[in-house]
Amino acid sequence: MSSDARTPSPDGPREPGSTASPEAAAASARPADQPGRRRPRRRAVVAGSAVAVAAAAGGGALWWRAQRDDGSGARAAATALADAWSQGRLGTAGGGGEPHLRQPPADLAAEQQRLLGALAGWAPSVAVGAVTLDEAADGAASAALEVSFDLAAGAGAPAGAVFAYTSTARLLRTGDDGTWRPVWGPALLHPALAGGATLAVEREQPARADVLGRDGSPVVTATPVVQVGVQPSRTPDPAATAAALEAALGIDAAALTTRVQQADPDAFVDVITLRRSDYDAQRDVLQPLPGTVFRESTRPLAPTRAFARGLLGSVGQATAETVEGSGGRYAAGDLAGSSGLQAAYDERLAGRVGVVVSARGGAEAASTELFRVDPQPGEPVRTSLVATVQQAADDTLAAGASPAALVAVDVATGEVLAVANSPADGGDRALTGRFPPGSTFKVVTTLALLADGLDVAETVPCPPTYTVEGRSFSNFEDEAFGDVPFRTDFALSCNTAFASLSPRLADDALPAAAARLGVGVEWATGVDAYAGSVPAAESAVDLAAASFGQGRTLVSPLAMAVVAASVAAGQQRLPAIVLDPAPAPPPAPPAAADPAALATVGGLMREVVTGGTATVLAGVPGEPVHAKTGTAEHGTDVPPATHAWTIGYQGGLAFAVFVTEGASGGSVAAPLAADFLRRVAATGTS
Repeated sequence: MSSDARTPSPDGPREPGSTASPEAAAASARPADQPGRRRPRRRAVVAGSAVAVAAAAGGGALWWRAQRDDGSGARAAATALADAWSQGRLGTAGGGGEPHLRQPPADLAAEQQRLLGALAGWAPSVAVGAVTLDEAADGAASAALEVSFDLAAGAGAPAGAVFAYTSTARLLRTGDDGTWRPVWGPALLHPALAGGATLAVEREQPARADVLGRDGSPVVTATPVVQVGVQPSRTPDPAATAAALEAALGIDAAALTTRVQQADPDAFVDVITLRRSDYDAQRDVLQPLPGTVFRESTRPLAPTRAFARGLLGSVGQATAETVEGSGGRYAAGDLAGSSGLQAAYDERLAGRVGVVVSARGGAEAASTELFRVDPQPGEPVRTSLVATVQQAADDTLAAGASPAALVAVDVATGEVLAVANSPADGGDRALTGRFPPGSTFKVVTTLALLADGLDVAETVPCPPTYTVEGRSFSNFEDEAFGDVPFRTDFALSCNTAFASLSPRLADDALPAAAARLGVGVEWATGVDAYAGSVPAAESAVDLAAASFGQGRTLVSPLAMAVVAASVAAGQQRLPAIVLDPAPAPPPAPPAAADPAALATVGGLMREVVTGGTATVLAGVPGEPVHAKTGTAEHGTDVPPATHAWTIGYQGGLAFAVFVTEGASGGSVAAPLAADFLRRVAATGTS
């Protein structure tokens, strides 16, 4: 090629507004074999010389046209483009907001959205590959862009799901200063878009994994349901339809009427989701109501609505906040764990969505699949729950008027067999509640007193009141039992006897004894659970109150079930709820407990049943029952309000029953414990 042929023609690529001589324009329009064709090229040489002279004179605005580019400028422009796209600002370069693309659409963001679909919302990783100068058209080049969209981060797909491809950016060297700029075109985003196609992203959510019981059988699994709704255009009287639904289902008619009136005519206004069996029982009532519409599907559900609901939680449509914080795992309309274990282990149970990227429309009428990653199924979570024991606990609390909780623990392992709350949807007080333990805490105090040398046969008076530094303590209903052995004080739950013994204890004796019984230490349950707080005493009055479960001591029903399990086992037991995936064990080793002292406490708990405050448990079938009742004062009323407690064990099953605003442990909580143990005896614990 001659040196003339390497000189850029002044008639080469131009920005709008650039000028060329009429002669040059005419020459460029002549056929290749027309005489005189060489004349413009020669003029280009002259023109190039003139530019060089002008540049030497200080006016080198077009000096670049006489130079061959080494490709560095084109690569720099391509790199700027790649960086801008990676940072979500395809239309600008750097931070100055200067136009980056040549001839972009008027609304670049809208065009990206139209062409890329959901991918437009995710910034890809873009790197520059080979940059090639166009020898036939000096001032033109192309750059390979290596584009990859991380669909795990953007769409919630399985780890390693990367949609990667190579697109081509055309570049032109234009303007007075010879700046390289990328040229806009749909194919810049993806080669498949050159023919007018657009990209579509489809998500496939896998079936949610089951929650399992201790034996590996499902306690939460996909269950047929019917979603009841109202279509506004189908009811002439929304208020009447809402009133009928309120009568049948107990929903809020006024709120439903407002939602129906504000919705689009053909919208599905959700009312309630019913188990298929519950819907079938109401079908003849619901079907004839004007405007009612129904959708059938499946939902992850437990055997009954109440079954360990506070622990297991629920699954529902993902909220806007859940979608926003899910890293693409969820989109509007998806089901997600909304509470309890379903929320805590949501990512494990839900798995990962599958994603398909397709090119649609354009020259190819059929859809072309460009990338696919299959959904990744969720993994089950295995719990310690035993269905028969859980059902017995739920049934025991079902008829109770007061909010209550019941926890059952396997003495041999510490595994939690049942967690029941009443009402079922009133929060998980069984695991996370914080309440004064009342006289059930005398189990802990007795262990501390035994370590100090107490003989349970020694006489410890039980007067009606006992005063410590001006603070007077009394017994339930002002009882007094006179000069009796300590074992009788324990069986009859004498507060004043325990208060009189409190000076024997060091300020930290109760926290230490509680720790030996699994209270106030770190647990590894795998779910949110309160292990209790037993502060060291700050005064003689503080220690006296703490000795019978008042003052600043707080526990959960689970914590007191753990106390009973530790006594029954003869060593510290810590609770376990989630078995797989197994949580990390607590960092501290178990606190040592004296088996002989625990056996003594167990004997005292048996006397509570045979001749103390829990004789209602004496007739329960099966092995002997050991128990301790408690009545815990709380609040500032005079007389103060009380909670009712009963803890204990029978054979290998430990339990705690808690009733808010209960009159006393013996009269309210102990009968529930008896009912629970009878139900377990009828069905078994395995």
